[in-house]
Amino acid sequence: MSRETKARRAAWIHRGTARPDFAEMPGPGDESVWDYPRPPCLVADERRVEVRLGSTPIAESQSALRLLETASPPTVYIPPADVDWSMLREAEGQSHCEWKGLARYWHAECGGLRSENAGWSYSDPYQEYADLADHLAVYPGRLSCWLGGVEVSSQPGDFYGGWVTPEIRGPFKGERGTGGW
Repeated sequence: MSRETKARRAAWIHRGTARPDFAEMPGPGDESVWDYPRPPCLVADERRVEVRLGSTPIAESQSALRLLETASPPTVYIPPADVDWSMLREAEGQSHCEWKGLARYWHAECGGLRSENAGWSYSDPYQEYADLADHLAVYPGRLSCWLGGVEVSSQPGDFYGGWVTPEIRGPFKGERGTGGW
């Protein structure tokens, strides 16, 4: 791991150990993104995940992983066996996450519809996140997504791909003024 990556990891102020004063208070059955850890953790989620472009399914799973990270709604990663890869085209460009490694991006296409940079995956994630290898994550603002039968809203901003469902409490990284979170 590079020195730069180590420095980026160390720079985070919020680490899920104390909820800041501005955080929404979770009610019974709710989750506060301010209780999620940093470094992020992976948890299995057996709720049904559905991802569609228009009315066409791209992925359906009951074996997804949720990545929980301080200040962000969960990101859902779908196992490669539960994805219809014939509907995805590799996009140009990559990004680097200090926790997970190098991401590649995917366009979704079918029936004349196209969603640019609709999702991403990690071919060779850092060791701590090896379970994410080749899983697909998607932006709920670019594709239609459901989790446990509930339609998902997208995390604010254009970069993060968190899945906002009714039980998730913020505020969330990605909103105006959250660059330092």
